[in-house]
Amino acid sequence: MSEENSQQKVIINDIEYNFSELSENAKAQMKGIQAAEIELKRLDVRKALIETARNAYAGALKNDLPEREDES
Repeated sequence: MSEENSQQKVIINDIEYNFSELSENAKAQMKGIQAAEIELKRLDVRKALIETARNAYAGALKNDLPEREDES
């Protein structure tokens, strides 16, 4: 392990740990958390793109509907 990793600290539940002192299983769990966070960010961007497309389709539909007089 590089010197940089042996000097790294991580904070979990407000407790600071030396990264190098974590078990391999704990390190793997941290990688899983990081992967999940990256995927959530990617999905947030995808969701925003899909919502933008939906809004554009709704706007286009509104423009294509025949005009109606209010039935008052």
